[in-house]
Amino acid sequence: MTDPFALCLIIIVVLSLMGASVGIAMVAGSIVYLGMAGFDPSIASETLLQGLFNSYTLLAIPLFILAADIMNMGSLADRLLAFSQALVGRFRGGLGHVNVVSSVIFSGMSGSAIADAVGMGRIIINMMTKDGRYPASYAAAITAATATVGPVIPPSIPMVLYALVSDQSISYLFAAGLLPGLLMALVMAVMNFTIARRRNFPVDEVVPIRKLPGITWRALPALMLPVILLGGIYGGITTPTEAAAVAAFYALFVSVVVYRSVRFGDFYYALLGSAKSTASVGVLVAGAITFNYVITRENLPDTISAFIAHYHFSQVGFLIAINVLLLLLGMFLEGGAILLIIVPILIPTVQAMGIDLVHFGVIVVVNTMIGLITPPYGLLLFVTANITKEPISAIIRDVVPFIIALIVALGIITFSPDFVLFLPRLLGYQG
Repeated sequence: MTDPFALCLIIIVVLSLMGASVGIAMVAGSIVYLGMAGFDPSIASETLLQGLFNSYTLLAIPLFILAADIMNMGSLADRLLAFSQALVGRFRGGLGHVNVVSSVIFSGMSGSAIADAVGMGRIIINMMTKDGRYPASYAAAITAATATVGPVIPPSIPMVLYALVSDQSISYLFAAGLLPGLLMALVMAVMNFTIARRRNFPVDEVVPIRKLPGITWRALPALMLPVILLGGIYGGITTPTEAAAVAAFYALFVSVVVYRSVRFGDFYYALLGSAKSTASVGVLVAGAITFNYVITRENLPDTISAFIAHYHFSQVGFLIAINVLLLLLGMFLEGGAILLIIVPILIPTVQAMGIDLVHFGVIVVVNTMIGLITPPYGLLLFVTANITKEPISAIIRDVVPFIIALIVALGIITFSPDFVLFLPRLLGYQG
């Protein structure tokens, strides 16, 4: 007789390979499991609805997506790029540095790597490839790589998903992501500078210092968004979900009233795009909630904990194994699927090993971001390839140095919990 759990996994894999949404595949597999194991299949719908309706945290996701879409449709990206170019465009490989800095700034607004790559990325790639200053494949590669910073620096949609499965504070997770995100940006800037010197990339036109105040003033309304967002959260004025609503409203206000760069039709398409993205995430969350019930019934977390105890893994050995596992999974699975399927299985073992769950959350999110630029799946590689029309093989060749740099940053983040938890502890975290 076929094992119900084995059949459940087979159904999920087969449906996913056939092109079905991972969320739908998980729901289908879970229903088959419940039926074969002798449970009432209606448990699946009950579990799903309870999980969705009891999670106020999930409301932050569509609001952050909407804020990012509103920013992408207006002139915010252009003004932020002008500000970034005035700051760092004067150095060797300057537009590569602009790419890094603009991703850091935009990451404080959108919480989404894809939003960063599509919004800021399209503009900066055109700037880099104009007149053949940079190879299109390199422009695509560094844009994909720098977009990974977006969901690590707060706000962060993956952090919201991790908070859902780990029952950790979103505020502390957001705070824990700031320094690691800046570290990721730093190692990519160093790598860009190294490559620029070796390949003799140009020094871009220097913006006179006297023009910097005017450029900063024009970009100030956009630059204030992360200040308002994070100030509301850490000042105790808003919850992260309420802050997401404020961010969406502020982005709309700045785009329509201050910059006057958005029409009603643009706003309609932003709402439509946000609804589609939210539905995609919602289906994934729904599938994960249902599948997690199956995982609980199968006692998988306890099985893994017993395996770890039997082979006497040290904390360092366990973290190395987890990083290798997550990096390999990131080559084939979407980050949200890893967060919602794999991570809940690991959390009890992580707790038993004495690893802080906020620190672990940052490790997981950084791993999933590296997965976005790791072939063969590498979603960000396909996004930038679509923008540049460059062969994916050429982009992969140019992105490899940045993957290496990010893995170095991941190592520092993994084995320096005090570095990751410095800001959360300043804010009262007891971990």
